[in-house]
Amino acid sequence: MKVCVVGAGVVGLTTATELQRQLRNASVTVLADRFEQDTCSDVAAGLFRPSSSFSGPTEEITRKWISDAYRHWDELRVTEHSARAGVCQMSGYIFSSRDPAIVRNYYIEKVVPLYRAATEQELQLCPGEWKYGSFFTTILTECRRFQPWVTERFLENGGRIVTESLNSLQELQGKYDVVVNCTGLGAKRLCNDEKLVPIRGQIIKVRASWVKTFFYADFDTYVIPGFDGVTLGGCRNYDSYSTEISRHDSAGIRERCEALLPSLRGSPVIRESVGLRPHRDPVRVEIEMLPTANGYLRVVHNYGHGGYGVTTAPGTAIYATQLVQDALKSNSKL
Repeated sequence: MKVCVVGAGVVGLTTATELQRQLRNASVTVLADRFEQDTCSDVAAGLFRPSSSFSGPTEEITRKWISDAYRHWDELRVTEHSARAGVCQMSGYIFSSRDPAIVRNYYIEKVVPLYRAATEQELQLCPGEWKYGSFFTTILTECRRFQPWVTERFLENGGRIVTESLNSLQELQGKYDVVVNCTGLGAKRLCNDEKLVPIRGQIIKVRASWVKTFFYADFDTYVIPGFDGVTLGGCRNYDSYSTEISRHDSAGIRERCEALLPSLRGSPVIRESVGLRPHRDPVRVEIEMLPTANGYLRVVHNYGHGGYGVTTAPGTAIYATQLVQDALKSNSKL
């Protein structure tokens, strides 16, 4: 049995390893034209905090994806692989001067080990007129470490990697029993999916080893320490395809983050990065029987995670793997 996963970002790689775990007799290939630091996943700070803009076909399925994903990351966190895989536990704050709803997260409040209201003293931790706040403990996955580590595991388990660019999924007909489409924003072209929209993000990675706690604030401001620097962000430019570094965004990010955490002033820049989040409502994880000149190609789609691909990839990977098994059962009907 041959399965091809198209796309080598965090969604594609976690799906490939989940397929190996559940389908022991399957030969799994990852096919992509971009890997590791060339993927959108590499830009993500990787903090587990899906927002209400992340949505599956139903609320029940969405919550299952999120809880399954958290369990996956948490189980990896307590293994000897955690440091190499870039996975750790982290706590921090979210503050707002505008609306108490901003500091709540109904998706994860019952999933993470701790999520509580910030005290009056905690609201004074950062400069600003903060009226509302929460403190919570969650998981961080640093993709610059995770993607090479999981690729290594995939290959050790007998996986195959092919570097290739596709013009259509139909090109794979006859080569594989099932194709799993994890192409992120690439699905807009491959699937003619008009629901898929890029949301541009820009971050600055700085050296600030004294920052051990993450902070979120109004206007998409965040400071997230990681294994190899501290991520400052951010922005959300809807329907923007620009992958160039914007000096205006850079200036705005530094100004907001340094106002939130003045100790960041003067911290040296490691790098600046731009990523196009592949946003779709709902996230598409479903079977499609794709007509080709030589019959139907079984495709399982798994894309459109927006800014929450790192967060939720293991959850949708489990769901997509079940759909692969369902698609294979339909063999006799084709």
